[in-house]
Amino acid sequence: MFSADVAATPFFLKMEADTIPNPADASIIDFALMARIGAGDHDAFRQLVERHQQAVIGTVAKMLGNASESEDIAQQVFLRIWRNAKRYRPDAKFTTYLYTITRNLVFNESRRKSRKKEVSSDEREENSNQLIEASPDRQPDAELLQAELQRAVDDAIAALPETQRMAVVLRRYEQLSYEEIAAVLKLSVSAVKSLLFRARTTLRESLSGYLEQ
Repeated sequence: MFSADVAATPFFLKMEADTIPNPADASIIDFALMARIGAGDHDAFRQLVERHQQAVIGTVAKMLGNASESEDIAQQVFLRIWRNAKRYRPDAKFTTYLYTITRNLVFNESRRKSRKKEVSSDEREENSNQLIEASPDRQPDAELLQAELQRAVDDAIAALPETQRMAVVLRRYEQLSYEEIAAVLKLSVSAVKSLLFRARTTLRESLSGYLEQ
């Protein structure tokens, strides 16, 4: 469900060329909803969750490499937003606030586990076997290769240091600007660009066998 987008040209080679949208109207809506949530409006909270829950779930799943945990962490993200809504001030885009909370919870969860990827790799292998065994006569070779590449990309991203991984996920999948990623990670813009450059280099090396085919 949360597999990487693996078109003909791998995404990490295109990150610099991506056009990052700037939805000012969306920020205005989020600010208005947060003001209502701060006053205890449950319907506004429901609307906010509906607007952002899939992005948060996807980000958590890619960061932890375990989709089964993503909804629980996402729930914690929104509970923190509800509890702190009265103190919220629109000093930056709401998504900066949202992903900062997400970052904190994800990093805490990663550090809580001494072996944070011990389950995810086994799950991927099991899911891969199930995929092949479930429809051996239906899935064309091209689809099998695509699924294999998707798993390879997911594994390569999961192997990145957590700050690089978060920068990649926020840039590519959530389409945040360098400035917003810098705010979320509490880094300078130049440091974010450096992180992404190193991550892209590592991903190229990890997936070199696929790129050469």
